Amino acid sequence: MHVEYLMGNEAIAMGAVAAGVNVVAGYPGTPSTEVLETVARHNPDGKIHVEWSTNEKAGMEVAAGAAWSGARALVTMKQVGLNVASDPLMSLEYLGVKGGLVVLVADDPGPISSQTEQDTRHFASFAKVPCFDPSSVQEAYEMIQEAFDFSERYHTPVFLRPTTRIDHGYASITVKDESEYCVHEPEGFERDPARWVIFPRLSYRAHQAIEQRNEELGEVFSSYARNQLELGGASCRRGIATQGVSYSYVAETLAERADEAREMPRVLKVATPFPFPEKLAVEFLQGLDEVLCIEELDPVIERELIFLCGKYQLPVKIRGKLTGDIKRAGENTRDTVYDDIAAFMGWPKAETSALPEPPVSVVRPPVLCAGCPHRASFYAVKRAMKGQKSVFCGDIGCYTLGNAMPLDMVDTCLCMGAGIDIAQGIGAVTPGMKCFAFVG
Repeated sequence: MHVEYLMGNEAIAMGAVAAGVNVVAGYPGTPSTEVLETVARHNPDGKIHVEWSTNEKAGMEVAAGAAWSGARALVTMKQVGLNVASDPLMSLEYLGVKGGLVVLVADDPGPISSQTEQDTRHFASFAKVPCFDPSSVQEAYEMIQEAFDFSERYHTPVFLRPTTRIDHGYASITVKDESEYCVHEPEGFERDPARWVIFPRLSYRAHQAIEQRNEELGEVFSSYARNQLELGGASCRRGIATQGVSYSYVAETLAERADEAREMPRVLKVATPFPFPEKLAVEFLQGLDEVLCIEELDPVIERELIFLCGKYQLPVKIRGKLTGDIKRAGENTRDTVYDDIAAFMGWPKAETSALPEPPVSVVRPPVLCAGCPHRASFYAVKRAMKGQKSVFCGDIGCYTLGNAMPLDMVDTCLCMGAGIDIAQGIGAVTPGMKCFAFVG
């Protein structure tokens, strides 16, 4: 073992390499992109098959084929990319896998560089796929290795759901030496139509098995070391339930008031939001009067705890996004988490020190790179359409910057690849409109 200073995405990639990953496929999208790039850089002998796929759907299918052949496979994408990959994913869970398959989906609270703030924890529940939610760079490195083990043991794809501050945060972490890496040799694909060809009758049996397996996993996850119950002060009947990077913010906030040990709240850290660690959560709830749920993005933990209070008739008030105690959109920060906990615990708010006014800087909006071929395309079309009834349908990517002046050449933007179809729809109902679609 040795120490390296790594970005979260680099740590995840190195964790996959240490786990003996054989195939890595994906589609670039912030905040996930550096994972695949890092694996490619640490693949000098070419033993790992690494590819940017046509899209997320194709990447998922490449990883599925590899996992069916006994390989350890990783597919990477951002949260909106999971929408594209959802078709194969939903059926893949019914068929299962032989080799470990980790689906890395990077969520983007803020959003900082995305169209939406969708929460992959919902997709885990929807697809019935186990989900791992790291809270630090070190944990992300270790958790992806454990995720491969769980995937193989239970023959299921699993999600790893880091968020932007984990993906792009840096930390000095302990990593394995190359001599400690797992060497995984896939045996290759073996024909077995009864297992790898999906039919309604097979799906019905598989659905029953999945439900039974996830019930078992809920029990297993209650003793999984990443799910933690931290006891509070003897006289405190309040608790905090949290996850991901928010757990780090909670831990820092409580550490500042360590001298008030008797008034410290109990803390539940949820590292596996699905299947939910029910037994551990019930232990956390017992004897409490109130719980504050601090999470990104949606009230997933909050709803689970409300359900458990009803199921076990526990008289605990659950607070969070649904009660307006926590903001419902955007990412958490160290300061917002401190203020939320202070309000919940009745502590005074943090004193803010007066800082000098920063110098006034010139506002420079982002622009297309010098030499970008889209600039010439936009300009040529704009000149050709001067004075004519026209619409310019854009697409997701840096070329969306064509909407800025002086180009002013992006009138619509929905999602990846939608510009062509949007242009068709507008043209179908707007006579005389000349419709252009820009993709890249």
